[in-house]
Amino acid sequence: MTPSSVAATGTLPPVTTGTRVRVVVADDALLVREGVQRVLGLFPDIEVVGVAGDLDGLLAAVDEHRPDVVVTDIRMPPTSSDEGIRAATRLRQTAPETGVVVLSQYAAPAYALELLSGGSQRRAYLLKERVSEPDQLAAAVREVARGGSVVDPRVVEVLVAGTRPAGDPLAGLTKRELEVLEQIAQGKSNAGVAAALVLTERAVEKHINALFAKLGLTAEPDVHRRVTAVLLYLASLR
Repeated sequence: MTPSSVAATGTLPPVTTGTRVRVVVADDALLVREGVQRVLGLFPDIEVVGVAGDLDGLLAAVDEHRPDVVVTDIRMPPTSSDEGIRAATRLRQTAPETGVVVLSQYAAPAYALELLSGGSQRRAYLLKERVSEPDQLAAAVREVARGGSVVDPRVVEVLVAGTRPAGDPLAGLTKRELEVLEQIAQGKSNAGVAAALVLTERAVEKHINALFAKLGLTAEPDVHRRVTAVLLYLASLR
């Protein structure tokens, strides 16, 4: 299973003929930064318009170039902890149309949960080894540029280990529960789901609690349950 198989559409063609996806690349390691640039440069529909080596530089590059997508390391100066996640969170407010592909050396579910806690649209979480797989990295860039999501399958496997029901994890959900889950995957609050589906918030809460129970997500904090459910939903679309 490839990273893009977790998203809705698999390996994708160019976004629009004649239109390039404009990308800013951020990584404090020069060799990695250049490697990502070279990989993305293999695709005529993707153009690297800026680079950065730390969080401040990344945010400045986004302000300057207004890219379609940022491809960023998860750890950069000044603290080398979770700058890529913090940048993604900040950009939801300052540049909501900019997609973010976070590259991590480890299959760390906690980071993926944090990245997607505000919604899965225009967000991707991939292992750094995908840099050596040009088609997969390019597919993730195209997917988030379209507004979609990609999560590395190895991260999904770690995250949902012990919670995924046998067979299709969504098979037991009702049509309405699937509709609610689809809205959650778009990053909507309970109020937003209620408005979209013309339901009361109380009805939405009941549907969410029911789908959590059917997916075996009964012992996690609420935010983690929502994101894990979203990951299961995205995985089912492959």
